[in-house]
Amino acid sequence: MTQFRLALLGIALLACQTPAGEKGGLVRLQASEAELAKAYAPHRFALLVGISTFSDSHWRDLRFPAKDARDLGEALQDVARGHFDQVRTLTGAEQTTREAILAALHELRKTASGPDDVVVVYFSAHGTLARDGRGELQRYLVTSDARFADIPGTALAMEQLKQEFEQLTSRRRVLVLATCHSGSGKSLLPDEVTAELASLKSGFYARPLEEASRASVVLSASDWGEAAREDEQLQNDIYTHFLVEGLGGQGDRNGDGAVSATEAHDYARRRTYAYTGGRQRPSAEILEVGADPIILSGQVSQLGHPELYSYAAHLDGFTLKVDGESRTELPGGAAVTPGRRTVELTKGDQVLLKSDVDLAAGERIDLETLVMRSQPHRSLSLVGGMLSFVDQKSRSELLPATFCGGLSLRFDGAIAPRLALQLDLGAGAGRQMLRLGSDQVPFSYRDLSLGASAPYTLFSRGAFTLHAGPRVAALWLQRSFDLDAFRSGQSYLTVSPGLTASAGYALAERLELTVQASLMLTYVMVDGAGQVLGFTGTWAGMGYRF
Repeated sequence: MTQFRLALLGIALLACQTPAGEKGGLVRLQASEAELAKAYAPHRFALLVGISTFSDSHWRDLRFPAKDARDLGEALQDVARGHFDQVRTLTGAEQTTREAILAALHELRKTASGPDDVVVVYFSAHGTLARDGRGELQRYLVTSDARFADIPGTALAMEQLKQEFEQLTSRRRVLVLATCHSGSGKSLLPDEVTAELASLKSGFYARPLEEASRASVVLSASDWGEAAREDEQLQNDIYTHFLVEGLGGQGDRNGDGAVSATEAHDYARRRTYAYTGGRQRPSAEILEVGADPIILSGQVSQLGHPELYSYAAHLDGFTLKVDGESRTELPGGAAVTPGRRTVELTKGDQVLLKSDVDLAAGERIDLETLVMRSQPHRSLSLVGGMLSFVDQKSRSELLPATFCGGLSLRFDGAIAPRLALQLDLGAGAGRQMLRLGSDQVPFSYRDLSLGASAPYTLFSRGAFTLHAGPRVAALWLQRSFDLDAFRSGQSYLTVSPGLTASAGYALAERLELTVQASLMLTYVMVDGAGQVLGFTGTWAGMGYRF
């Protein structure tokens, strides 16, 4: 496909050549609209890796990874299902070394060069854990040449795999990991790592599922600490078997004629959980697929039923109810009948959401968005704090740290679901002593600041939230000297860019404690010369949410 694009570009350049003596001009390109549409249409690529045998005898051979890759490849290549343009399957010992896999990923990056191309990268193999050169416990994909005695030096680190995945140009990419690291199933661990994990209490490690970059999907055949299993009866990795089955059409949850990445995963997740009696729970890390889902199989032929879904970690374990009927446990989604529906999210006796929602055919709604809409999304805080120059010289010669009080108004989700708009107003006045040489000179001061920021929600868990983002502020400073020999007033107004960070803790449904800090770059005139100085402010106070 890339060669065809280059050929068309060459034809266009040749068409611009004009006969000798002419001053040039545009020449009509003799290419049909169909040819041009084909050249620039998004394409579909897959790199599928199945590693069954290993050069180091410490790794036990697996039965079905090569078949897993071939079966998935057949589904993706099938014109009635995946209709992928190019599917590359690597199963041989020489094709599945660490260097060979990295080379294949580099080649994929060159081939799948369009931002709207669909790209699937799949691995079925052993997974393991080992400490890297810094002593940190990391996940590794066991390649065919990986040595048990030197896992960090010979296996493929999941962190490196994630980096290669993120460098793909495509905005529609899916990474599927049919591996595990728990010491059973498709995994082996060094003895010292096994002993260490056995001594840890459950939940000590944060779930290390690779973070997805924007508009991408990372699917895992098992959750953190679980085994990914092969099955003799299915003749496949269990998750992969049901993933392929879902691509055959059974995963088309909303009935629009196509199977998206999330639909295929949810189908495989439910079937895998049921087949293993709850011992294997496939997981997902998904961002920005709601408005533009990644279609893996079939074609959208009609408007489907409305879908409600969530893959947000803080909603895991909640039950989605529609009109009082339990539909699914999150993460995941469900298709519902169009119309006005009562949507609930519950966990035990806790009711996080209960809202009436109008649902139209073809609509996909992220439940996290509904939760944010249903909760108070404005906060007015009364705050007090300090303003100060960052460097000691400016604090000594210009203005010492000064107290100020003020108001802060935050609109959660005003810009985007996790991006707020915050306005703050602060003022202060008082008397201070200013050091000039060896003397202490009394002066009075007044300050006024008006700022606007766009804090992004970095973390939200229970009652605690953490925000950070850019800030711009207008700052007015005035100081007056009233001495027997000298009376003078000085004032200055400047606009300063910077950064802000804040934290909030909910004391009750409507009340929250807030702490905020900002670092600004301020331009001031000192003795007739302009200087760029660091200026910082810290505030704390009580907020009311409404």
